Amino acid sequence: MLIVGAGPAGSWAAATLARQGARVTLFDPSHPREKPCGGGLTRRALEKVGPLLAATRIPAVVIRGATFEHAAASPSPYTVTFPLHADGPYDGTLVVTSRAEFDRLLLQHAVDAGARLVPSRVLNVRTDTTGAEVETAEGTWRGRVLFGADGANSLVRRRVHVPFRRHQLSIATGFFAHGLDHEQIRISCVGSPPGYIWSFPRPGHLAVGICAQADAGASSAELRELTHDWLVNRGLAAGARLERYAWPIPSLPERDWRTARAAGPSWMLLGDAAGLVDPLTREGIYFAIQSGEWAADALLSGRLADYQQRLSDELVPELRRAACLRDAFFQPRFTRLMVEALAGSRRVREVMVEIMAGTQPYRGLKRRLLRTFEFGLAWRLFAMQFGV
Repeated sequence: MLIVGAGPAGSWAAATLARQGARVTLFDPSHPREKPCGGGLTRRALEKVGPLLAATRIPAVVIRGATFEHAAASPSPYTVTFPLHADGPYDGTLVVTSRAEFDRLLLQHAVDAGARLVPSRVLNVRTDTTGAEVETAEGTWRGRVLFGADGANSLVRRRVHVPFRRHQLSIATGFFAHGLDHEQIRISCVGSPPGYIWSFPRPGHLAVGICAQADAGASSAELRELTHDWLVNRGLAAGARLERYAWPIPSLPERDWRTARAAGPSWMLLGDAAGLVDPLTREGIYFAIQSGEWAADALLSGRLADYQQRLSDELVPELRRAACLRDAFFQPRFTRLMVEALAGSRRVREVMVEIMAGTQPYRGLKRRLLRTFEFGLAWRLFAMQFGV
């Protein structure tokens, strides 16, 4: 079994397979490393990895509050802050770890289970009906099935399928603000370009950035300048050492999910390489772990087609719903309505907490909002989804 990429998707698949006695080789010269994302582990992700986090006690920040703001409001942002569920060091609505430490933990978990790590850059891969090959400078390996878990710029995806096109990607760019500590996240919805700025506390630093569609017309430098101005205006950058970053994140539109493909006769794509990222929130850790587990299950059962079928049945419908909402979600008229509803309604805040935890699906969201009696918000959501 050959796995290219030792991030959460590849390492979780490797551990699942190796625990069942499969011979697994992982290829990755760069993990573990810090990554340009919020790094939040939602409650549904913690259901998978929480026991491993608790057993190893890696540094983590339990998020105790969230601030949402409508940045286009005048003369100053319209803001609401509310608490988040936080039970313990590895349990809550949202827990944030260092991505370097988190990825190191999952990779070590795979190696301890029996997977072999080859820390070499993959130069090429080949697949046919009989199996797959992975070529590195150190040699060539052959296996029955190839897993591509090598991210948005996936070499495996480019060789066995098609690369992502620009309209299928978001740009995430911003700063690691070293030396700052907080216990709450901050989300600022912006209308131009449509997207959001975030500040997530990690052990020893904040991960602050903006995420916007790659074809929205703003360059990485322009987005980073917008983020820097946001940091300064809110007093979050004082005394911090700022380290820049930029990275692509898959963010597929609804029409592309109708024909999305993540598997073939001797290959499977996992996590970001398969585009399995929420197009609205851009959260991908849960999808990486879940896809790694499902791919391993399909291989162990001998029914490789089960992987694509399970994605199509259980994950893709939600990702399509998120994509339907994305384009209109960050329009100023909706974000103002949303922040006002969060400020005025405990029941709306409860819904938002469940969305952040990953336990409130997009299916049924309008009906759930109607039960809060925030009819304007529910109607706007309906209108966005159906183009009214």
